[in-house]
Amino acid sequence: MNVIGITGPSGAGKSLLCHFLENNNIPCIDADGVYHSLLVPPSDCLDAIRAAFGDGVMASDGSLDRTALAAIVFSDEKKLALLNATVLDYVLVRIRELIAQYRADGYTVVAVDAPTLIESGFDRECTEVISVLAPTEIRVERIMKRDGLGESAARARIDAQKKDSFYIEHSDAVLENGKNETEFISAAENILAKFLSFRQNGEGQNDKN
Repeated sequence: MNVIGITGPSGAGKSLLCHFLENNNIPCIDADGVYHSLLVPPSDCLDAIRAAFGDGVMASDGSLDRTALAAIVFSDEKKLALLNATVLDYVLVRIRELIAQYRADGYTVVAVDAPTLIESGFDRECTEVISVLAPTEIRVERIMKRDGLGESAARARIDAQKKDSFYIEHSDAVLENGKNETEFISAAENILAKFLSFRQNGEGQNDKN
């Protein structure tokens, strides 16, 4: 099974690469989506977060108060590391289950979009790792628009994350996702043509239509 790991900081625009892969018949597993699916009570993952951060991150209906949790973890690097460590095993187990399901369905290539792909160690389970990066100001704009945050909150989120050099050091390839979508897709096509040699010999070609 060929697993393409996709990572990069918040606001870099990893979803654009995922859409490109899905349009080329390569399913993408969204680690954030997996995480959110594990927070529906009753949930062992949710209980673990509550134990780590206290009742202050819980809403009155027993669900997670994501705004309260974000305010804690994106202003403190150690708290962000604690959150990642708390939920990591739950998320990875589910991702591996989904990969197994795709394999059973006849797919031989799958992508995993995970912001902490490298920190979690899951990059070692990937055939190749692609990091998506973008200029800081573009990331700020994207985060503000996507998450409804003010500029200071968006910048705090960026400051709490790894620098570009971290992703460059730990990746097989890097894609710059600025404002030119056409150039980005062209670069993605070139990288995949290089990496996915299975398309030339048929060994790893997904047969699903």
